[in-house]
Amino acid sequence: MGKTNEELLKERSRQTFDVQAATYDKGIEGEHARKLYPYVVYEVAAAIVDVAAPRLLDLGCGTGALAEQVFDEVPDARLTCVDLSPRMVAAAQNRLGNRAEVVLSDVERLPFRDSSFDAAWCNDSFHHYPDPERATFQMWRVLAPGGTLVIGDAWQPAPARAIMNAWMPHSHEGDVRIYSEAELRAILGMWFTEVSWHRVGTTACIAVARKGR
Repeated sequence: MGKTNEELLKERSRQTFDVQAATYDKGIEGEHARKLYPYVVYEVAAAIVDVAAPRLLDLGCGTGALAEQVFDEVPDARLTCVDLSPRMVAAAQNRLGNRAEVVLSDVERLPFRDSSFDAAWCNDSFHHYPDPERATFQMWRVLAPGGTLVIGDAWQPAPARAIMNAWMPHSHEGDVRIYSEAELRAILGMWFTEVSWHRVGTTACIAVARKGR
């Protein structure tokens, strides 16, 4: 029996990021993600400012470079990182050592108990998820009541977004869709009680979603 379209998209993403792992921190392939790092760090730190030893989850952690920057701001954090790419997981384990648990995992099937984390973030990864509604539910599920999810992702104005989304099914990198503000708010709003959104430059956005208490 052949693979489903969802399985094929995930396999493309896995293969792409396995190839990129060695150069992602400095190469052009990781440039867009790196530009979002300070915005994500700021939102995560603000979300857990009053939480002692916060439990944090990095979804699609890549090489662990962003997690390392979060540690600079929140040194007492207890951090778990997940990624679909074995080579990205290896890179993150090498960078973070015993400061974090790094798990090879599919974000749409997180292997954690309900309410395990105080905050989570997903940087430049959401547009790769074949089932964003399921991924969002998983993020919501593993957050404690009052927990915060921070998403940094690609964004384009309507005409460019339409062109990109028409092209993405033919991409060999596992890209699925670039979401408008309204689309992303609607997906997050299925589970989260508060959702904010703002643009970052001309090609990115930050969304912050909070789970009800």
